[in-house]
Amino acid sequence: MSRARLPGTPRLLRALNDRAALELLLTRGPLTRAQLGELTGLSKVTASQLVERLEERGLVTRVGEQAGGRGPNAQLYAVDPNSAHVVGVDVGPDQVVAACADITGAVVGRVEQSTKDTDDPLGVVHNAVVQAAGSANTQLATVRRVVLGTPGLVDPATGDIAFAWNLPRWQRGLLAALREDLHTSVAFENDVNLAAVAEAHTGAAQGVPDFVLVWLGRGVGLAVMLDGRLHRGGTGAAGEIGYLPVPGAAIPRDVFRRAKGSKLDGAFQQIGSAEAIRAVGREFGFRAATAADSVRAAIAAGTRGGPMLDEVARRLALGVAAACVVLDPPLVVLAGEVGEAGGSALAERVQHEVAAITPVSPQVVPTGVPEEPVLQGALRVALDVARDEVFGSTVG
Repeated sequence: MSRARLPGTPRLLRALNDRAALELLLTRGPLTRAQLGELTGLSKVTASQLVERLEERGLVTRVGEQAGGRGPNAQLYAVDPNSAHVVGVDVGPDQVVAACADITGAVVGRVEQSTKDTDDPLGVVHNAVVQAAGSANTQLATVRRVVLGTPGLVDPATGDIAFAWNLPRWQRGLLAALREDLHTSVAFENDVNLAAVAEAHTGAAQGVPDFVLVWLGRGVGLAVMLDGRLHRGGTGAAGEIGYLPVPGAAIPRDVFRRAKGSKLDGAFQQIGSAEAIRAVGREFGFRAATAADSVRAAIAAGTRGGPMLDEVARRLALGVAAACVVLDPPLVVLAGEVGEAGGSALAERVQHEVAAITPVSPQVVPTGVPEEPVLQGALRVALDVARDEVFGSTVG
């Protein structure tokens, strides 16, 4: 009995081979046709057809020659960086930072804009995205994806910002307005979640599928990565650790209703935020303009700064321990201004304290992405989506 032929199988195989070749060119390129054939296991003829197909579609380009033995030099190919672009945006209460990257991931444009004198979020994002693309000498039409990192909750069902107390005008309906205005794909993502994406890609969590990232700054937050995927929760509130009830802090009630009108600190926020850590520094004689400076001063002071760091670690361990006894992650990353400033001195103390008060003992490490983790995470998420769209349509 003859086996029925699966329709579209040759087309599917071509698509898979094309995607594999493009990934190789991104990570190992530039490469010759022969090298692509060798690395993908394709014959010389098939590899040549593949390269011709990708070149015709404007996805790869010739970038030089490789000298060989006898005969003509072999052409070198690379992914065409101008085949598509993405824009990542880090939205804060005082400024917006936007960066444009080409499809290879190279950042080719960047702008910063103050948001202090405007209450028009649509105009702010429009200008930031257009100017970021313009600074990259590209047209907005080539931007395949815009990802904006914002504080607060992002509704998993709609993709809209559900609540961000320090961005009062950034509310439901803005996503649709941005998509219509920019004529491209736009997505919101929680800023701490994006920091975790950056940590997984280039930071301390590379190669670790399960970890949590604790953000310690003006706000306190937590991102959960399980099996290499962000866990957002049913309403997007997974990781809002600032509202965690802890001993020694007042526990507010009717949190969501009250917080809509003004800033409302949850219990853990009251003892673990940058403002609270700065107050601890003053108590121990380390007065500084910021919490990060207080922590750095304590570390520089050696044994004299030990008691302050111990107290900070004791406070932070309450939040970290609560997450760890539920999730039991092998790794905890301390990020934000306090996590970065504390380095291994603070991380090791938090690790010791968590192991002392719980039956779990995760490794606790400082962030490995000290510069603009939210922006880096936004670009990474945007690139993943854009590459799936662009590289997934190579065979028509």
